[in-house]
Amino acid sequence: MKNYLSIKDIDSLPKLVEEARELKKNPKKNNDLGANKTIGLLFFNNSLRTRLSTQKAATNLGMEVMVMNFGNEGWALEYEDGTIMNKGTSEHIKEAAQVVSQYCDIIGIRAFAGLTDKEQDEAELVLNGFKKHASVPIVNMESSTGHPLQGLADAITIEENKGKKRPKVVLSWAPHPKALPHAVANSFVEMMKLQDAEFVITHPIGYELNPQITQGAKIEYNQEKALQNADFVSVKNWSNYSDYGKILSTEAKWMMTKEKLGNAKFMHCLPVRRNVVVNDAVLDSDQSIVIEQANNRTYAAQIVLKKILESLNER
Repeated sequence: MKNYLSIKDIDSLPKLVEEARELKKNPKKNNDLGANKTIGLLFFNNSLRTRLSTQKAATNLGMEVMVMNFGNEGWALEYEDGTIMNKGTSEHIKEAAQVVSQYCDIIGIRAFAGLTDKEQDEAELVLNGFKKHASVPIVNMESSTGHPLQGLADAITIEENKGKKRPKVVLSWAPHPKALPHAVANSFVEMMKLQDAEFVITHPIGYELNPQITQGAKIEYNQEKALQNADFVSVKNWSNYSDYGKILSTEAKWMMTKEKLGNAKFMHCLPVRRNVVVNDAVLDSDQSIVIEQANNRTYAAQIVLKKILESLNER
């Protein structure tokens, strides 16, 4: 594994999940693998689970960790070629990526969608800029269009909690007062395409995700019908894709409740707005596995970093 930019960088999801679960039994087993190696975590947006879990994963592997919050600590970066930099940007990605590569053996990038320009967001200027100009492996800690570390953690969590070989998994849209990106939902869909499961996406009409990502997946606009006999329900808000970044509805009736959930396990990437996205009765019940999901973020990151370190050590 040279980079981890999307779920598609995984050769075999079942095998990687199995390895992550084995690693979870003894997280410090490969503590010498990252000796004399440094990971730089660059945050262009806020983080709690991603920052701490990736730091812990790197530490478990014996790596040194450097963290920088670009939003208020770094120079404003320019990404376009041939730009006359006489406005707000102070440093070009060409120099920044090469400089950071001298300090780090792996670079993690977190840079959200702006949700105003679809073409620009899908170009992944920050992530792809570092991929192009850095000389070390890049890990996606959530970009404009994907959150593959979360997707891998979700796969681990489902495997650990499933009671039958082919579970029914539902991804349900939920209301939210703010316009949110599509990254988490996109990676969940991509992850589920690699699973042996009955998979259904449910959302109000008008909240279709990128059709290139959901192609082949079952979409059901009736939430209650979609949730029937579900084993896992993963809930997430996302803004409009066709009328990009807009909020068409904040329908409270799409909030997840105990009655809708039935006997299913409840999943969410966190943070979550209580009694907006999901009510207290669900989050505080034994059916909620959101804390377990968050814990698995460490082992998702750790198995990815382990694979990259092994690739580096082979050179």
